[in-house]
Amino acid sequence: MTAPQHAPQHAPPYVPGHDLLAGKVVVVTAAAGAGIGAAVVRRALEEGARAVVFSDTHERRLAEAEGTLAAEFGADRVRQLVCDVTDEAQVGALLDAADDLGGVDIMVNNAGLGGTANVLEMTDEEWLRVLDITLTGTFRCVRAAGQRMVAAGKRGVIVNNASVIGWRAQEGQAHYAAAKAGVMALTRCSALDLAPHGIRVNAVSPSLAMHPFLAKVTSDELLDELMQREAFGRAAEPWEVANVMVFLASNYASYLTGEVVSVSSQHA
Repeated sequence: MTAPQHAPQHAPPYVPGHDLLAGKVVVVTAAAGAGIGAAVVRRALEEGARAVVFSDTHERRLAEAEGTLAAEFGADRVRQLVCDVTDEAQVGALLDAADDLGGVDIMVNNAGLGGTANVLEMTDEEWLRVLDITLTGTFRCVRAAGQRMVAAGKRGVIVNNASVIGWRAQEGQAHYAAAKAGVMALTRCSALDLAPHGIRVNAVSPSLAMHPFLAKVTSDELLDELMQREAFGRAAEPWEVANVMVFLASNYASYLTGEVVSVSSQHA
């Protein structure tokens, strides 16, 4: 049965901060621009993080974001660094920057790469590129952050960004779906590896979060179709996904590990 269609609802009012991350050093990948990563950086600062180190591969957007955030929250609380998560040395340098500020307490792994290709025509290069950034890049960051937390004796938190496409089939998305399903499995297994050290590992699984880059690379027709699958008739705002990531990173989620939380209003 097809679910009844309703007029799209407006996003709710923005939620103010409540110091959920007070005093923490947070690291966020793929956080320049206006997507989920950028929303996590802002949300972490609003929630009282002592400092946020954020990365991306786009140097100009990183510098612009740092300038905006420094003016609003103070230059001593923000630091940006170019980081390609396919490069282990660059991932290490990102964690080194956090060490200069007291060491990573919360690692948010947001970096990922999508694309559309029929599996009959998909090249090895297309497959491997998506897997290397989206899955192996997340692994590199989980490993690096976990090692730093263990060495420092910190009961840290790692939050990964997965996707509902790791659960649900969509044509042309075999590489991205496989990578995101891998992120879910990585989350569950690494959570058990790190639990003896008091480190929690969880993930969010968003369905559709609207931001300018997504609108640029996705047709209006496909966006309309995806929005019709959502119970609220609209995409999530990036900050709505960021709120759940902050919750998982906070002490409110102290007994959650190895979980993948769906951030979705898709019809059951």
